[in-house]
Amino acid sequence: MTPQAEHLETVIVGGGQVGLAAGYYLKQQGVEHVVLDAHARIGDAWRERWPSLHLYTPAKYDELPGMRFPGRRSAFPSTNEMADYLEAYVARFGLPVRNGVHVDGLSRTRNLYEVRAGEQRFLADNVIVATGVMQVPIVPAFAAELAPQITQLHSHDYRGPEQLQDGRVLVVGASHSGADIAYELAATHQVVLSGPDRGQLPFSVESRRARLGFPVLKRVWTYVLTVDTPIGRKIKPEVRSQGAPLLRYRKSDLEAVGVERVLARVAGVQEGMPTLDDGRVLDVANVIWCTGFRPDYSWIDLPLEYEGAYPKQYRGAVEGYPGLYFLGMLFLHAFSSMLVLGAGRDARWVVKHIAARPKERPAGVHESQLEAVA
Repeated sequence: MTPQAEHLETVIVGGGQVGLAAGYYLKQQGVEHVVLDAHARIGDAWRERWPSLHLYTPAKYDELPGMRFPGRRSAFPSTNEMADYLEAYVARFGLPVRNGVHVDGLSRTRNLYEVRAGEQRFLADNVIVATGVMQVPIVPAFAAELAPQITQLHSHDYRGPEQLQDGRVLVVGASHSGADIAYELAATHQVVLSGPDRGQLPFSVESRRARLGFPVLKRVWTYVLTVDTPIGRKIKPEVRSQGAPLLRYRKSDLEAVGVERVLARVAGVQEGMPTLDDGRVLDVANVIWCTGFRPDYSWIDLPLEYEGAYPKQYRGAVEGYPGLYFLGMLFLHAFSSMLVLGAGRDARWVVKHIAARPKERPAGVHESQLEAVA
């Protein structure tokens, strides 16, 4: 027997920072909604990162609308502190979050969207997909050919040096995550960091120069580097397809702790060991893949138009699908869209769009409509 569908005006899929910001604004507007999150606890997406990781922006730039980040505003929060902040945010504003609900389907019948989560079904006038981009870890296919005695981890599963065996470590991917992990491991292991040079900020994000420069960077990331400006449109594909520059630990920091920097890419396997595209074979005991993630929208049963791996939209709204929105994408509207500081701005625009939508029918759903989508 098909379970009865629950009707709500708006369903948010994903309870991370941008989904919660959308929930905050919907509640301010008096819009009935629910936030569905697959994790057992609010903030678990942050708790799953390695413990030594800290955000790359100070706490004053990591706040969601309506609530200050506790503690010193110039400090860089840890992932656990960010997770606890999100949990406190939900409690303070009484946001209707349901944890442990894994959404596995989204379709549309007539003028309603149907959201499916196992046996649960939700009918909605509006759906905000806020699942983020860190969905599926990317690991090259040839990783399976590495010798079985080599310990392999993706950065998603990395927690600390204690996970690794004695011996040399190859960190693949020289963006900021790779640099952070390589720097930490240099205290206990011989480390090789491989991958093309993605550049670096002229100063560490935790330096005094950075503190003075953050207000300018925030403005550039929010208002200059957008899809509405020529320079924003130019760098958008690069942001989505390439690693970011070094932020916390720069080239000189890595050199100082003995990290061996190799600009060649890891291209394959020879006799069980990783090989570089310059032909060099690396004898290592551990490999950590800091090779990024890809979004997963395979559960959406709609013929959307895509730009690469991302559904095509403008400021979250999808043309041809009234009431369908996306948040939390890389460069959704601006460079800041992928940062916590951009969550509130993007969410506010989407909720304003929802509030302005004409109501196509009275509130509630007739039994005939429920049967039609069963």
